[in-house]
Amino acid sequence: MRMWFTLDTKTLGARRLPILAAIGAVALGGCAAPRALPPPVTPYDYRDRHPVVLTDAPFVLDLFPSFERGRVDSETMGRIREFAAHYREFGHGPISLLTPSGGSAGKVWASGADAVRRALASVGLGGEIAMGSYPLVDDKLAAPIRLSFQALKAKVANRCGEWPQDLASGSSVNGWQNETYWNFGCANQATLAAQVADPRDLANPRGETASYVEMRMRAITKLRMGEDPSTNWRMKPSSISSVGGGS
Repeated sequence: MRMWFTLDTKTLGARRLPILAAIGAVALGGCAAPRALPPPVTPYDYRDRHPVVLTDAPFVLDLFPSFERGRVDSETMGRIREFAAHYREFGHGPISLLTPSGGSAGKVWASGADAVRRALASVGLGGEIAMGSYPLVDDKLAAPIRLSFQALKAKVANRCGEWPQDLASGSSVNGWQNETYWNFGCANQATLAAQVADPRDLANPRGETASYVEMRMRAITKLRMGEDPSTNWRMKPSSISSVGGGS
């Protein structure tokens, strides 16, 4: 039994056209120039959105001293010493000494301002002190004697807690790009700026300090004698007390 097949050349030609068109599109796509994507409107890295900068800001110390024979107490004197050390390292310009004006506290602190000024002079800050006062808002609240000066300080360039975009809005495509929101990382940067001891370390690293000579020479001596220079830490196990009904 013989079977005859007839080929329709028009049908084959119609089927070949889409295949040839797809092959041509792929070939032309390989020759196309690379397309550069535009930069994102919001920086991806939170350190770019919320950079830590160095600024000139007031350093404030509120004192609530008690006076003994015209002198401040030992606790207040210790705070004044720390204030003076911070001024010598980071401060500049005059020191401002403000007392509250008005009410019963104003009369008490006005006489105590002289004792604070003498305490500043005893730690070497008796030169440029600008005396002044500030209004007492509530007579029922404790009002301090306020010391301040201008100092170098690290802070975040913009304010945290801002939400320029509504992440829960269903009428926009905000949040569809799988990018971090604007406020992300701001609190972390603010904490870093508040904890740094020397703001200048954020601009330039410190130089290396001298090594511990005694430890270095001991390690070298052991190496010369063929001994292991490492240190073995021994901890004695502590016994658990039987106090409280334990066996």
